[in-house]
Amino acid sequence: MSKLGKTNAEFGLIQEGDKILVGLSGGKDSLILVHALKEQQRRAPFHFEFIAVTVAYGMNENLDELKLHCRQHDIVHEIFETNIYSLAEEKIRRNSSFCSFFSRMRRGSLYSAAKQHGCNKVALGHHLDDAVESFFMNFMYNGQLRTLSPKYTADNGLDIIRPLIQLRERQLLAAAVDNNLPLIGDEACPSMRFDIKMPHARDETKRMLKDMEKKHPALFVSLNSAFKNIAIDSFF
Repeated sequence: MSKLGKTNAEFGLIQEGDKILVGLSGGKDSLILVHALKEQQRRAPFHFEFIAVTVAYGMNENLDELKLHCRQHDIVHEIFETNIYSLAEEKIRRNSSFCSFFSRMRRGSLYSAAKQHGCNKVALGHHLDDAVESFFMNFMYNGQLRTLSPKYTADNGLDIIRPLIQLRERQLLAAAVDNNLPLIGDEACPSMRFDIKMPHARDETKRMLKDMEKKHPALFVSLNSAFKNIAIDSFF
């Protein structure tokens, strides 16, 4: 909570009067995020609202435990029904990559839900490991120096915020395990029902960073600082 509060103060992520939609997949990151925002509501010297929204892909997912958990903890929660799964059956080619397709469709659904509920911001559960992995993947595969921003404005006018962006993945996992959160795993991913290739770039990047961190324990601390200290005039 201390780190989340400092991140919020540094980047102005959540402010007085905000109504925030939180993308709740049921994984460790998004579950920790909704609980952290619930606690921040209690602590913050300003008022804001949030609603947790879970995108259902239209493949008869069982979300009963997630819905029960939200009710038990007084978290406003809605299931946003879609036909993403049937669309994927039509559009994804055999042995093609799927991550970008599902990511785009899920993000579009969250934007639609945010508009329906009158939200001005969408909160996503990305953490520092995600940002570092994205930086190296863009660098190695796309020829870009690019990562995940703590806050940006989408083309539709919604502000997208990442309150957990300076926290490590292992911190979120430890918090989820310590608090016995009912985590939803890979079984909820629609790709598991398709005969398509699994993405290799992110797994390879994770392994590379793990090896690098063994040799340089302060790697992620340094990169977090570097993302905020870019010498633009030193590039071509």
